[in-house]
Amino acid sequence: MNTKSGKKSQSAMEYLMTYGWAVLIIGVVLAALVSLGTFNSALWGPRASAGSCKVFRSTAITTLEGVCNNVIPQSVAQFNGQSSYISTGTTGLPTGSSARSVFGWIYTPASPSWNGIFGYGTAAGGQLSALWLGNSGHTNNCLYFAGYADDAQATSPLCPSPNTWYFIGYTYTSGSTSVTLYVDGQSQTHSLAGASAGPLSTVLGSSYIGKDPENVDLFQGFISNVQVYNTALDANQVQALYMEGIGGVPVNLQYIVGWWPLNGDFNDYSGNGNAGTPTSVSFTSSWTSGYTTP
Repeated sequence: MNTKSGKKSQSAMEYLMTYGWAVLIIGVVLAALVSLGTFNSALWGPRASAGSCKVFRSTAITTLEGVCNNVIPQSVAQFNGQSSYISTGTTGLPTGSSARSVFGWIYTPASPSWNGIFGYGTAAGGQLSALWLGNSGHTNNCLYFAGYADDAQATSPLCPSPNTWYFIGYTYTSGSTSVTLYVDGQSQTHSLAGASAGPLSTVLGSSYIGKDPENVDLFQGFISNVQVYNTALDANQVQALYMEGIGGVPVNLQYIVGWWPLNGDFNDYSGNGNAGTPTSVSFTSSWTSGYTTP
C-alpha cells in the first residue's frame, strides 16, 4: 500500500515538474511577445503609407488631404548617434522671439552624453532654438532646451526612460523669458536662465532633425512625426496631439509650418516645402517595441 502510494506521489511530482517547465517556458515567451508589443491591439490594424496624409494650402483654405485617420506609420527614422541627421528647409520657421511649438515622438535605446532632437537657427552666437535629451552636466536623459546666445537654458525634470516611445516637445510664447517643456502631455514651465537670459533671439540659418545647429550633438534611436507651429499651442491642443498617438496629424492647420512624419521619406507635409536631406539615416518597420497607445 505504501509502495503504491509512493509511486503515485512520484508520478505526480514528475507530472508537475514536466508541465511546470512547459508553463514556465510559455510564460517567458508570452512576456517576450508583450514586450515587443504583439498584444497591443492598436498595432494590429493597417499602417499608414508614406505621404498618405498632407496639408493642402490655397489662398482660400488650408485643409488635410488623403487618408488622415491617425493610423500608425509603416516605418520611422533611425539615427545612429554618430553620423546621422536630417537637414531641412527653413521656410516659415519662427524667427526672433516669435511664438513657436515643436513636437515629435522619440525612442532612445540608451542615455548617451547628449541627444540632439530638433534645432534651427545659426550656430554663430548661438542664436538658435534647440531641444535635446541632456546628460553631461545635466540630469541624465531629461528634456533640455537652449536658445538666446546659448545662455537661455531650461532643464526639465521630465525624463524619458530608454527603450520606450515618448511624445516630447516645447511651446514658447512670443517675447517670453520662459519655455514650457512637455513629455507625454505632462508639462513644466521654466525660465530661460543664463548669463544673458531674455526672450529668444533665433536667426534662421540651418535646421536639423537628429542634431542641433552647432553640429555637435547627434541623436541615437528613432524619431517620428515631427511638427513645428508658429504659435504657442495651449495645453489642451498639446494633450489632443499626444492622444492622437504616433500617427497623429497637426492639430492647428492655420499655424503648422513644418511636418515631417518620417514614414519612409523625408518630405515636409505642412505645405511649406521644407523637405529634408538625410545623412546616414535609415528607416525601419520594426519600431513598435516600447510603444503604447496613449
